[in-house]
Amino acid sequence: MTGWAIRPFTWGAATSAFQIEGARNEGGKADSIWDRFSDLGRMATGGERACDHYHRWEEDLDLLADLGVGGYRFSVAWARVLPDGDGEVNPQGLAFYRRLVEGMVDRDIQPFLTLYHWDLPQALQDRGGWSNREITESFAGYARVLVDGFGDVVKDWITINEPWVASFLGHMEGVFAPGIQDWPTALRAAHHMLLAHGRATSLIKEADPQARVGIAIDCRPAKPASSDEADVDATRHFDGFRNRWFFDPVFGRGYPADMVGSYARMGRIDGLNPDFVVDGDLETIAAPLDFLGLNYYTTTEVSAGFEETDAPLRPPGPDQPDDTTEMGWLIDPDGLRDYLMYLTERYEPASIMITENGASYSTGPGPSGEVDDVKRIGYLDSHIGAVLEAIDRGAPVDGYFVWSLLDNLEWVAGFSQRFGLVWVDFDTMERIPKRSFYWYRDRITGI
Repeated sequence: MTGWAIRPFTWGAATSAFQIEGARNEGGKADSIWDRFSDLGRMATGGERACDHYHRWEEDLDLLADLGVGGYRFSVAWARVLPDGDGEVNPQGLAFYRRLVEGMVDRDIQPFLTLYHWDLPQALQDRGGWSNREITESFAGYARVLVDGFGDVVKDWITINEPWVASFLGHMEGVFAPGIQDWPTALRAAHHMLLAHGRATSLIKEADPQARVGIAIDCRPAKPASSDEADVDATRHFDGFRNRWFFDPVFGRGYPADMVGSYARMGRIDGLNPDFVVDGDLETIAAPLDFLGLNYYTTTEVSAGFEETDAPLRPPGPDQPDDTTEMGWLIDPDGLRDYLMYLTERYEPASIMITENGASYSTGPGPSGEVDDVKRIGYLDSHIGAVLEAIDRGAPVDGYFVWSLLDNLEWVAGFSQRFGLVWVDFDTMERIPKRSFYWYRDRITGI
């Protein structure tokens, strides 16, 4: 294998295992909570095939090489490596990811490995999943298997992807797997995800002091609809629910006191000292980060009476105004710049990586076979510009990853939302690089 060197700034692209791999029951893989969610009819499309990346990984790595990126953020399917979530390792699963990371290094692409991108082994869910504190032991064991298996080639690790989504959409709203609707369970699950992150961070750093470890937190910056005190208070609450509940403890501030008080008054936790927080937990969660992964897509305007939800501003679909993507999300690059400055000032992170940023547009091949996705280019151009402006203002950003390399299985939306730089025909699995693919390649070459 050829060697690689860490670049001062990493331009990359990102994917996740469940959304692209397919091969649900191949190579010794067991079911995840998303496989079960699909079986229950809760998804537009199941993950049996997805993008067939499990069989086409070399083709997809060649696309990354042609794209000219320095880094590829991908995730490991926990149930492909540890079918029961812990215990016996599946050698076929480990071998698949070994081939994958070695293929990246052979192409001078730096692997950024995400341990958990929502696809919990169903075997662990059957034992309580993230609501069961014992899962942090299972996650630590899983992290140990991966760092032992790939630590010689993988130097950049992301522990948990978007804990807000996995905990609140999965355990409070119930619209994502595992489909639970219970506030106390959601808060307990969120805590255990953060605790698992802290334990894995320390474990990886102990195993490889040269490793860089971070967490990918999705943000939803909010501003009040007016200067009215009720709107300002509602915005503060939304920010606590959506952002600070995760950023604060990761950076050693503990859970925000205003939100602990709110949740206690609402009966979502029992008093001001939640029983799921054990002595030492907050110190574990605050294990020093080598980088903060930030996933950013849009912002939200909040008024009094705003519900605790992350629903799109408008129903997803192709008939959106020019200032909105097909996910129904407002396009707001200034929001990214401003939030990067806010994070820099409030938490003083050593490094920030934009681990996801992108837009869904359904533009497909025209008569000539080309995919002229000019709206995606506009979105990416404005947001990359916002990142560069934040850097000029002092934000410690040293990486940017487009979501996503491929059109993929967009969770409960199935194949209806396309975020990729590469068009995927979900019948034939043909890959066609879009105009944005070539634009991104030229853009990052010229910086």
